[in-house]
Amino acid sequence: MKTLRTFLAVLLCTTAAFVYAQEKPLKFNKDGKFKIVQFTDTHWIARDPRSDIAGERMNQILDEEKPDLVVYTGDIIYGGIAEDGMKKAFEPAISRGIPFAATFGNHDDEHNLNRKELYEFIKDMPGNLTSTTEGIKGVTNYILTVKGSQDDKDAAVLYMFDSNAYSTNKKVKGYGWIGHDQIQWYIENSRRFKAENGGDTLNSLAFFHIPLPEYDYAVKEGNVFMYGIRMEGVSSPDVNTGLFTAMLEQGDIIGTFVGHEHVNDFAVLWKGIMLCYGRYTGGSTVYHGIPGGNGARIIELTEGVRGFRSWIRIKDGVINDFTYPSELIK
Repeated sequence: MKTLRTFLAVLLCTTAAFVYAQEKPLKFNKDGKFKIVQFTDTHWIARDPRSDIAGERMNQILDEEKPDLVVYTGDIIYGGIAEDGMKKAFEPAISRGIPFAATFGNHDDEHNLNRKELYEFIKDMPGNLTSTTEGIKGVTNYILTVKGSQDDKDAAVLYMFDSNAYSTNKKVKGYGWIGHDQIQWYIENSRRFKAENGGDTLNSLAFFHIPLPEYDYAVKEGNVFMYGIRMEGVSSPDVNTGLFTAMLEQGDIIGTFVGHEHVNDFAVLWKGIMLCYGRYTGGSTVYHGIPGGNGARIIELTEGVRGFRSWIRIKDGVINDFTYPSELIK
């Protein structure tokens, strides 16, 4: 039996290496496009049939969109054995050989594994690009670059932030926040990419779970462009650590993509940056009820063009399709 298990393990690893080729970089395709599917708040509970609709929708969307990358923006699991939930939530991407990346939410480490243990469990999964940066707050802080279609130069940058879970400061209640060391890490890398690109910024996107306070500022101002559904308030941290200001000053981030709220999927333009929610992807394991049902946000970058196109795909098709900045800034 031991020999058979060893043989099967070797066979699985060999097959995974052949199919998924993790050494290959992310690249714009021959048409100069790069497509991302954002899944958020799958809230998977293994062996719970209420999670089935999440799997059905993810499989449908990946078959229809055929993305270059899948990004899971937190609250991937919600109960049961963490390992089982993670396997099931990532299975739609893994089974299709689509590279995927994840950043944790506030519920992922509430089960039998902490954040570091979760990362260690998922890091060697086939197709997984999730990484970590030692020495700063959180676990899922890392950078992915998208190479040009005709060369190996970085043409776009994807920043993944761990927005942490809950406040660890006794003076502050509620959700956690992206720390100053994480922001400094972003600033240093943003400056590095700019220097390497001859002094010009690279189109950059940021993904994390808990929305910044600026999401709330934007919708409360009222005189803004907002596209999509808003059925609940913004549950951001009670303190503002300045990540949005850093992004504004660096000038590279054109859009941020979060989850956390289950009946919001809006995108709002604030000070020249699109602040976007993903579409709730989960089943009925937690509160839900966004009109049209669960789905995903799709983001499409065009090589050499500052901006992106985005839409929501649900069971019945595409909604909330917009292009930034052409439709928003004249």
